[in-house]
Amino acid sequence: MDNPKLRANICDMDTDIVITGGGLAGTSLALALAQTGMTVTLVDALSVDAQRQTDFDGRSYAIALSSQRLLQTLGIWPALDADAQPMLDIKVTDGRAGEGPSPFFLHFDHAEIEEGPMGYMIEDRHLRRALLDAVATTSGITHRPSTQVTAQNTAGPGVTVTLSTGDTISAALLIGADGRSSGTAERAGIRRMAWGYDQTALVCAIAHEKPHNGVAHQFFMPPGPLAILPLTGNRSSIVWSETTQNAARINALSDAAYLEHLRPRFGSFLGEISLAGARFTYPLGLSLANSFIAPRLALVADAAHGMHPIAGQGLNAGLRDVAALAEVLCDARRRGEDLGAPTVLDRYQQWRRFDTAALALATDSFNRLFSNDNPILRFARDIGMGAVQSIPALRRGFIREAAGLTGELPKLLRGQPL
Repeated sequence: MDNPKLRANICDMDTDIVITGGGLAGTSLALALAQTGMTVTLVDALSVDAQRQTDFDGRSYAIALSSQRLLQTLGIWPALDADAQPMLDIKVTDGRAGEGPSPFFLHFDHAEIEEGPMGYMIEDRHLRRALLDAVATTSGITHRPSTQVTAQNTAGPGVTVTLSTGDTISAALLIGADGRSSGTAERAGIRRMAWGYDQTALVCAIAHEKPHNGVAHQFFMPPGPLAILPLTGNRSSIVWSETTQNAARINALSDAAYLEHLRPRFGSFLGEISLAGARFTYPLGLSLANSFIAPRLALVADAAHGMHPIAGQGLNAGLRDVAALAEVLCDARRRGEDLGAPTVLDRYQQWRRFDTAALALATDSFNRLFSNDNPILRFARDIGMGAVQSIPALRRGFIREAAGLTGELPKLLRGQPL
């Protein structure tokens, strides 16, 4: 029921929405909301200079086709197109370092679906800069870099946040896009289910002698998977999972010794290889918030969930959150509803939480199935891959899943404006 007093209080807010976290999900959400006429304050702990660095540091993302549609609809894609590498094929194999792959494999060819490439590889520096440029030129967004939210209060008709500058901002809704260690979630009392895998990802980019032809490779080895993902030119992004102890030892090596450890795992199919950019590591684990919402608060992306990169779905799952929440809030605004009302936020949670939990469980199960040298499990997974490869309908289903084309897709992921 419409409440004129509540409506008047909401109109007195400083902004419609506060987003804490100025990473890829936070900036994408700010753009999606502002483009529908909402006012957004984006609170970003990092400085603009830190976000806009132009040197290649090795970080890249696999953007599913549905995520590319979101970026296209938000007007970001023209700034990225020239630097995006289409992923035309995905080859999945099983084996041991230095022994070559098993004869059982999966080959996903984009030609088996009508929509186009399954996705694109984009360097972090290009994607982050394009989003920040759009934020700077989009009316309705107030960007507060080098600033943190230190307190939040949801008593009353809205939410009030206190910033590290001492300023306070009132809004109808606070959105946490501030990562796995989300202060927004912690201050709201939202607990997390989480565990580690005793695995660490070694991440870098390499230059190689031969062209990759737009093919992405996933090679499963007992310590963890090795992903070789095509970048523009004769370069590829490497996400190499090892046990935490081995990863620490390998990462401490010189560049030359590091490559000597990578080569038997990588193979010779792309010719000679060399490092192109920095090396870094991050621990692997699963994290899922017990709730994606609280009074006048919603969580998206890593603040709501974090999963193993085995399927390359981390950023894509976060952009699904962005698209779903933006659509729910846009529809609520058009109906004259309070953006922070429990009924509005519950629609978002119902849309996203089951899908996210299912994806987290799937990545967890795949990692446990493939990251071992158990001969019985090795036999079972090799037979399973061979079976999927031999059944076109199953294969196309996996291709559509990799492209992000399955499930109840929000409008932005279908390439439709809100």
